[in-house]
Amino acid sequence: MCLGVPGRIVEIWEDRGTRMALVDFDGVTKDVCLAYLPEIAVGDYTIVHAGFGLTRVDEASARQTLALFAELGLLGEELGAGEGGAEGARSQRREEALP
Repeated sequence: MCLGVPGRIVEIWEDRGTRMALVDFDGVTKDVCLAYLPEIAVGDYTIVHAGFGLTRVDEASARQTLALFAELGLLGEELGAGEGGAEGARSQRREEALP
């Protein structure tokens, strides 16, 4: 199943000219492309599909949707919760880029 999942933007950076973010999906973090959301900021919520932030959503709607997905057992399936977050991979990429 392919769902658009809401998440909170924790960190924003640029990767080769593309805005990227670390997005928290109720405890699971993933790297997300923000190319379609140039005005979004840390602390905002976005709907993410296929690794892209698509639109900004309010916090209440995001939390309600996350709770419903969790209740239906869809959150772990959509996010690959058992695979771990993206933070380690992002940190490794940043270290490799250092001179």
